[in-house]
Amino acid sequence: MVKLVSGAPVRFEDTIETVDMHTGGEPVRIVASGYPQIPGATILEKRRHAREHLDHLRRMLMFEPRGHYDMYGVLPVEPDLPGADMAVLFIHNEGYSTMCGHATIALGRYAVDTGIVAPVAPVTRMALQCPCGLVTVSITVEETPAGFVTGAVSFESVPSFAFALDLEGELPGLGRFRYDIGYGGAFYALVDAGAIGLDLADTPLDILVDAADRITKQVSATVPLEHPDDPDLAFLYGTILTDGGDGAERPSRNVCVFAEREVDRSPTGSGVSARIAVQCARGLAVGTDRTFQSLTDAVFTAKATRRDHVGRFDAVRVEVGGRAYYSGRSSFTAEADDPLGGGFLLR
Repeated sequence: MVKLVSGAPVRFEDTIETVDMHTGGEPVRIVASGYPQIPGATILEKRRHAREHLDHLRRMLMFEPRGHYDMYGVLPVEPDLPGADMAVLFIHNEGYSTMCGHATIALGRYAVDTGIVAPVAPVTRMALQCPCGLVTVSITVEETPAGFVTGAVSFESVPSFAFALDLEGELPGLGRFRYDIGYGGAFYALVDAGAIGLDLADTPLDILVDAADRITKQVSATVPLEHPDDPDLAFLYGTILTDGGDGAERPSRNVCVFAEREVDRSPTGSGVSARIAVQCARGLAVGTDRTFQSLTDAVFTAKATRRDHVGRFDAVRVEVGGRAYYSGRSSFTAEADDPLGGGFLLR
């Protein structure tokens, strides 16, 4: 069945300029200019304002004909935390996420290349304010005769923790399954795909997506989440299906299905942070390197750098590293009489 999800015709007379990047194939559309200023005393207030008053612009940028079902974007906003060099909101097909590792990796290069932070070789550091908190970003910078060249990026995220281990659920067609819930800037259910009869290498993607989405909906309906910092952070963002490995001997393959059945092409930075937090809850030592791989064969490195606490939870700080690349620049407009100008999705 073909399903048309259409936004209302959009009234927008300006032009929105964007810089497009990708991390492991996962898109990052960064708004460079033209977006209305988003008011709010805190970043979570800005997030609420954007959701309630400017959501037509999210649909315009993320949906067809300018985007696609799995598009992802970044809205720079004014920071409200002392020491923050930059603050951002993250947008996707369903709304506004609290953290995004693949976008953070792209933003590291973007911030240096556009002069938001001054380049310092061999490593430039910046503080990025995300809805979940302050994230420290390190950008590899090489000084050449032609200027500074940015490369690999890593970030140390907000405290990550295991919310619950070895929970059980049951779904028709999948049977009983065991799962963990980890937080790495967003909450995820973590499920071994093999334990529910799926294979990340051979099972068709639509079947993986359907299974992950069904798990997300059931867990969301049956497990109340909490985050000590703010109730706005306490929601299940998605489900990560893994190959059952831990990333020690070889990269552990996973696929993250988040928001409205959106598929992450990267290993998922916040998801990798959640996986490391769960491993640490089971005894993984701080400083132990792990690697994680996505369906595009992109690899993120990860390790817990130090122990921490958030509310009643034992937590760790996780460092995640990867590469992002530029893919283009765009100028987006909308004509007043365009019935599909507000964006639509075919599914």
